[in-house]
This record gives sequence, structure tokens and C-alpha cells, in this order.
Amino acid sequence: ATLKNLFFIKLITCFSLLFKCFRRNQSLHGPSPVTTFGPKACMLQNPHAVMHIQDPASQRLTWNKPPKSVLVVKKIQDASLLQPFKELCVFLTEQKNMIVYVESKVLADTAIAGDESFGAVIQKFCTFREDLDDISNRVDFIICLGGDGTLLYASSLFQESVPPVMAFHLGSLGFLTPFKFDTYQSQVTQIIEGTLWFPLASALSHFNNRMVKKGIIMTNGDSEGSRKSMQYQVLNEVVVDRGPSSYLSNVDLFLDGHLITTVQGDGVIVSTPTGSTAYAVAAGASMIHPNVPAIMITPICPHSLSFRPIVVPAGVELKIMLSRDARNTAWVSFDGRKRQEICHGDSITITTSCFPVPSICFRDPVNDWFESLSQCLHWNVRKKQNYLCSEEEEF
Repeated sequence: ATLKNLFFIKLITCFSLLFKCFRRNQSLHGPSPVTTFGPKACMLQNPHAVMHIQDPASQRLTWNKPPKSVLVVKKIQDASLLQPFKELCVFLTEQKNMIVYVESKVLADTAIAGDESFGAVIQKFCTFREDLDDISNRVDFIICLGGDGTLLYASSLFQESVPPVMAFHLGSLGFLTPFKFDTYQSQVTQIIEGTLWFPLASALSHFNNRMVKKGIIMTNGDSEGSRKSMQYQVLNEVVVDRGPSSYLSNVDLFLDGHLITTVQGDGVIVSTPTGSTAYAVAAGASMIHPNVPAIMITPICPHSLSFRPIVVPAGVELKIMLSRDARNTAWVSFDGRKRQEICHGDSITITTSCFPVPSICFRDPVNDWFESLSQCLHWNVRKKQNYLCSEEEEF
């Protein structure tokens, strides 16, 4: 009996080791996210996690090596950001000895290129061009100067593992930008030297039918030989709409290969929890915390009284296809960019990416999110009711 027990123990141990060798790509709640973010940042293990599900307020990021490089993303053609940009770059290069990456088009601004006092700092920059130069393995973390659109743009520069993002509120809304620039020196120093609070913001990414990878694929053409695929990773949403046509959009929605409905209206929004507070909430959807693993499907002005937004598990595969009897084509955009036409025979396949975006928090994921709801969207703001006094108090 003892030998038999030992045999079963060894057998279970072997199966456990074998299981660990193969990372699960998909589960009930979606793909297993990566645990590294850029060359230096990695997930800090939480010994208090129960069933491998962490409390959103307990997630932290740590550095396996001190960060040495930073990408500074600045909103283009905004004169109010010139001085903060210069101050930050001087601080990073001269006081923190960081390698600073900047887009070439940012330095093309005459107000920056013509500043002789800033010339010595510019000489230390590493420059790159969008869609031409790969910096995915060179940048340890990102600093954004602008609004929510600047953060979305920064995340689009990395189609796989995204380094930690520190976003300063220097735009209009600032729902995703929790940091104030007034105390940037102490805040940046704390990020470089310490452990960080962060939520893993889900992303929608590309899916290639031939390579069987996760994400978004858009296939064009009726014949197999003429098809081409375009791959994108988005942080907020994928939007399919009727474009300039006067007809209703008519697109079919498939969930894990099964037709679930046909959208007849102005279009449909497929959003991440992070994107639920953007276009989706304007179209009548609920707001979902970024740590909830889900995909939201929101119709845009549907010609139906009963078509309401729905939330589906993050692990599903959603396909959008122009209906065969559609009167006209449709249009698709990814985080408001790369807008293109969808014709008959085209399809878009969407699922949750294995590469979430680690957005650094000011306090913690829960408090930061509700602070944004209150300050930016004025959630549940109303005049309070007057106190109703009792009959005894009236006398």
C-alpha cells in the first residue's frame, strides 16, 4: 500500500510539472495575461492571493532591474505642453541619467528645435518614427503628457508587451491620466525607485486565422487568394458604423462561431472595460472597472426597443461580418484611428489580448477609478434632499 501511494504521489507530481510547462492561453475569463511588461518590469507575486485571483487593489508592479530608458509621449501641436515637456526631459536626462526616447515628429516642432538652451538635451535623445522603427524591447516605461487620447496613442505603439505607462493630466478630460504635473519630480522618482500600483487594462488585439493567434483580424475579399489581414491592438474599442451611407448598418455578430444577432442601426461598439467609460457609455452602456475580465457589446442607435448592451466573458471569440443582404458597406475604426471600409465578404475577429496595458495608478486601481468617475464624469452628482425633521423637533 505504501509503494502504491508513493507511485500515485510521483504520478501527480509529474502531471503538475507537465501542466506548468504549458501556459493556458484561454480560460472562462479570458487569455492568461503576460507577467512581464517591457524589458524591466514584471509582476510582483502576491502571497495573499486566493485561487490565483488577485484583489484589484492589491496588484503591484516591480522592477527586476532598475529602469534605464523611458519613452516620453507628448500631444502634438499643443503649445501649453512645451514647457512641461522640456522640464521633464531635462530632469530625466540630467538628474536621473535616463535614456529618453522621443518621436521624430515631436522634435520637428519649431518651438523645440529652435530653442538653443534645449539643444544640448535634444542631442541626448533617441528618436524613432511610428510604424517604421521598433522600440518594443528598448523602452522600460512610458510617460504621457496630454489627455486620454495621448495614452491611447502611446499604447498603440506597442502591439505586444506594453511597458508600464505613467500618464500626467495635461489634456481636457483626463479620465485615464491620474497624475498631476505639479509634483512630477517626486512622482517620477518614486516610480523609478519603488514598487508601483497598477491595474491591468484589458486590450483587444489581433487574431490571424492562419497562424491561430489571439486578437483582431480583418480579412478582405471574397476569394481566399485575394484576402489580406490587418492586425491591431486597441485599448478602448472597435467601432463598426454605417459611415456616410443613409442606410442602416446591417452586420452579423458571431460568438464562438455561432450567430447571435444581426445589428440594424447606426453600428456597434465592441469595447474593453477600460473603453466602457468612453464611446460605449455615451451610447448607453454600463461602466465596467478595468480589472473585470470582459468584453462589452453596445449597439449604436439600434432600430429595436429591446436591443440592449451585453457583457460577455473575455475569453470568447467575437466575429463581425457584413450581412449578405446589407444595402451598403460599413466602416470600422480602432480606438478612433485607422478607419477603413468593410465590404461584402469582409470580417473582423476580436478577442481579449494576452498583452494588457499596465497603467500606473496614483493611489490604487479602485480609488483612482472612482475618483475619475466623480471628477471627470460627475457620476451620481445631484443636490441632496433636505433633512426631514420629526414632529418633536418641529416644536
